[in-house]
Amino acid sequence: MSYYDIKSKAEAWLKPSFDEETQKEVREMLEKDSNELKESFYRDLEFGTGGMRGIMGVGTNKINKYTLGKNTQGLSDYLKKQFPEEDLKVVIAYDCRNNSKELAQVVADVFSANDIKVFLFSNLRPTPELSFSVKYLDCHCGIVLTASHNPPEYNGYKVYWQDGGQLVPPQDKEIVEQIATLDYEEIKFEANKDLITFIDSEVDEAFAKASVENGSFDTSASAKDDLKIVFTSLHGTSITMIPKVLEQAGYKNVSIVQEQKEPDGNFPTVESPNPEEPAALKMALELADKENADIVIGTDPDSDRLGIAVRDRSNEMVLLNGNQTMLVMTWFLLEQWKKQGKINGKEFVGSTIVSTPMLRILVQDYGVEYKEGLTGFKWIAKMIKDNPGLDFIGGGEESFGFMVGDFVRDKDAVTSTLLACEIAAQMKAEGISFYEKMLELYVKYGFYKEELISLVKKGIDGAEQIKKMMVDLRENPLAEIGGEKVVLVEDYQSSKAFEYGLTDTDIKPLEVPKSNVLIYYTENGTKVAARPSGTEPKIKFYISVNAPLDSVEDFEKIEKELSEKIVAIRSELKLA
Repeated sequence: MSYYDIKSKAEAWLKPSFDEETQKEVREMLEKDSNELKESFYRDLEFGTGGMRGIMGVGTNKINKYTLGKNTQGLSDYLKKQFPEEDLKVVIAYDCRNNSKELAQVVADVFSANDIKVFLFSNLRPTPELSFSVKYLDCHCGIVLTASHNPPEYNGYKVYWQDGGQLVPPQDKEIVEQIATLDYEEIKFEANKDLITFIDSEVDEAFAKASVENGSFDTSASAKDDLKIVFTSLHGTSITMIPKVLEQAGYKNVSIVQEQKEPDGNFPTVESPNPEEPAALKMALELADKENADIVIGTDPDSDRLGIAVRDRSNEMVLLNGNQTMLVMTWFLLEQWKKQGKINGKEFVGSTIVSTPMLRILVQDYGVEYKEGLTGFKWIAKMIKDNPGLDFIGGGEESFGFMVGDFVRDKDAVTSTLLACEIAAQMKAEGISFYEKMLELYVKYGFYKEELISLVKKGIDGAEQIKKMMVDLRENPLAEIGGEKVVLVEDYQSSKAFEYGLTDTDIKPLEVPKSNVLIYYTENGTKVAARPSGTEPKIKFYISVNAPLDSVEDFEKIEKELSEKIVAIRSELKLA
């Protein structure tokens, strides 16, 4: 977009339909002729993998009352077209972030101004509770104000449909098109207060009850009493629900990291409120060592993802990655279904194209169907919706998300926390551990080791760099990775898989929606995926390598070899 176009977009925000403070900030940006003006107006915020996220501030590329108001007005218009004869209802939740409560009220006001009934949580709540609430309250859609684990300056807007899952095709495209037809002057901000109802304890109790029912698996009272748990909410929403669910499930030895207990959108004790980052769980790990805890669990600000640390064979606390957690959780669920005689060939487990290949091997060994979709839990929720004849056991992705059953249609750190404690308690009662069970799975199915590399590329220039990197990977495909011949390339942008040595007529179509993802596979099963993030200014590279593991005793040796292999691949791809 030219500077003239950017300036014209900014000048449109000087109209009387925008408040005085907003107009003042825009004038200051125009007078400075600054880079801030370009960053604020060079594009409109778009829906990505996890809804719409952006830095809070003035402009079409920022999160503010006008960009969210326009979204909500467009969504209101769309709902009326889709359900012309129905009394429309929506439910709204928000997390701990700065301005989330105020922005949630703006969204509620716009819906009500459009004669839509609104259920608005009276205070912050976990995202999975919002997903649950859509179906529980029989709503047409739901909204949660959150930016997940992004830095403090971010906020976001996620839309859920009638099934409790996030927007997917065709609704997502149709709603975006509806929003694009609107001018900011068309937003109805004047609330009809009679249509806004505040909700809290009734829905809380229903969600907690469902979480306990879905996350509990006949663990003995003595095993629960013997498990020592350390929990941190990282200043987020999970403090409102996880302690309650653990208590109702019978877990008494729960120590909460007090310094991180209070919700705070500035996240004062961590550089990043991301349970993927070891530094985020530093305080929890210290408390675990002090109390000799068996398991540490930390959740992100909106409580849909969790990080788990357990004791290894040397009794040291180690943080598991999302693939490892997902493998053990999936194994446990499959075992429970098998013990109960519930596996009959009409079940499935869902995951994503950038998650560990080991999950497919594990799931299929139980005679259960394995389904794989694009990154993001909305695609796993869509699998459930598209396969009403199959029972959904559970599903996960490498980015620390997991879902138990389908009473929630998004990743759910609340129920997954309980599930992790059930596994840890039962394994300890059997004389092993969560970690040792993971090693046993490696021995049985092969040791798969993964690593994620995220390259941050901010702003307009960063977006161009990411675009160029993906173009280069497509135009100059790798023939070898780590000394291994590439045998297959999956290009999800063109929806085609290319097998080396075959003619164009032998190209295989990919049966998932188009996405800007490229995956390489080598003759020995090494997998490298490249994918621009849908929620952050990053390009992500996912590396998976594998080797047989003959015994648990060989784990450290084989892990060292696979780690060295990943280092070599990173260097080769200039990702070191």
